[in-house]
Amino acid sequence: MEAKVVSEVVTDQRKIQLVDGIFTPTEASDVITALINEKINFHKIQRLKIWEGNHLSETNLLDGRIGELEQEKLIARNIIDQARAKGKNIVIDGVLEIKYVD
Repeated sequence: MEAKVVSEVVTDQRKIQLVDGIFTPTEASDVITALINEKINFHKIQRLKIWEGNHLSETNLLDGRIGELEQEKLIARNIIDQARAKGKNIVIDGVLEIKYVD
């Protein structure tokens, strides 16, 4: 059996299309809520890890980011409700851009 070597192109930047399409209001709500909730949960776990290490640690930055994401979820819900009321679908274009920094 012959072994194949797979060449891999690695760059310092990449864009990943997470979501791209037209959704009903219900589908859009599910997708957006799931994405935002996942990020909120990530920050909550980070906050808990910090707190477990030192109960006196400041978590203001994480608390603030969680609050921002909760607010964005409300804004998204408002847009979805407006689309539903007008009988419209929703376009979601979610690109994740990743790169490393020095």
